[in-house]
Amino acid sequence: MRNPHSNGNLPKLDDGRESNGYGDGVILGLDGGATSTVCVCVPFFPYGDRFPEPIPILARAVAGCTNRNSVGETAAKDSLEQVISEALSQSGSDKSHVRGVCLGVSGVNHPSDQEMVESWIRWGMFPSHVKVYVQNDAIVALASGTMGKLHGCVLIAGTGCIAYGFDEDGREARASGAGPILGDWGSGYGISAQALTAVIRAHDGRGPETMLTSTILKALGLSSPDELIGWTYADPSWARIAALVPQVVTCAEAGDEISDKILVDAADDLALSVKAVVQRLGLCGKDGTASFPVVMVGGVLNANMKWDIGKEVSKRINKHFPGAQTIIPKVEPAVGAALLAMNFLAVKNDVS
Repeated sequence: MRNPHSNGNLPKLDDGRESNGYGDGVILGLDGGATSTVCVCVPFFPYGDRFPEPIPILARAVAGCTNRNSVGETAAKDSLEQVISEALSQSGSDKSHVRGVCLGVSGVNHPSDQEMVESWIRWGMFPSHVKVYVQNDAIVALASGTMGKLHGCVLIAGTGCIAYGFDEDGREARASGAGPILGDWGSGYGISAQALTAVIRAHDGRGPETMLTSTILKALGLSSPDELIGWTYADPSWARIAALVPQVVTCAEAGDEISDKILVDAADDLALSVKAVVQRLGLCGKDGTASFPVVMVGGVLNANMKWDIGKEVSKRINKHFPGAQTIIPKVEPAVGAALLAMNFLAVKNDVS
C-alpha cells in the first residue's frame, strides 16, 4: 500500500530505487524533555543507515512533559499515550502499522526506568512483536546529529543539561543530567535560578546591583523584587524558571557584569561536562587530537543571540580537543529517535 501522505512521490534512494513507505509500516520516534514531548511518525526504511534526505515526516505531535521526576508518573504516562495516539491519528496510521518505537525520555537513568516507561506503552498500546526501545533523551539527541549512529558525544542544554557519549566499542559515559538541585548549573534552569538569586541578593544588600533586577521584573510584570518570592514558589517548575534565560543574555549583551559572569560560568560548566565524557571514553585518542563528533542540542546552545553560549562552549571544547567536530543537527531529536529505531531493527535483522 502506497504511503497516502506522499502524494504518490516517494523519495528516491541513491541507487534510484523507490523507498518503501507506509506499505512496510511506520516508525515512531519520541523526544521527551523536561518541557514537552515530541513524537514523529516516519515510514520504515529497511536499508540500514541509508535514509533519504530530507527524512519524510508523516506526522508530528506535541504533548506535555514525560519526565516522571518533574511531573509525576501519572502525568508523564498520560502525556506519552496522548502524543503517540495523536501522531498515529495525524499520519492516518494505526497501531498495526507500527514496526518499532524509540523513546528518548529525560529522567531515564537506570534499567528500572527503562522497564517502567516500556511497560507504560506496552500495556494496551503495542503487542510484543512491536520493538520498543527506551533511552535517555540525550541518546536520541546524539542520533539526531549522527543520523542514527551512536558514536561521539552529545551536549544538551535546554531546560536541563546533560553530556552523553559512546565510543566505537559501545562503551558509554555521561556527565551532568542529575537535575538542578544536584548541580546542572549550565542548564536553562541553572542560569535563570542564579539570575533570580542575584536579584534577591542585590535587593537585600548581600550582592551588587544588577541590570537583571529591572529586566526580569519587567518581563514578569512585577513591581518589586519582594514579589519574586511569591512568583517563584507559586509554581517552581523547571521550564517556567528556565524561560528567563533570554533576559540574562540581554543583560549580558548590555554589559551587566553579573549576567556576564553567570553565562561564562555556564559555558565553563557545559564544556567541562563534555570534557569529562570525552576523557572517560578516550574519544580524543591517545594524543588528544583524534576527530569525533560533538552534537549540540537545546535552546541554551542555539539561541542565536549576540552573547552566543553555544559558540563559547564550542571554543572551550576545541581548546581541550582540537579534533572535536561540533554539529548542529539537521533534524530534531524525535527524528533521531526514529532513525535510531531503524538502525536497531536493521542490526537485529542482520543478526537473524
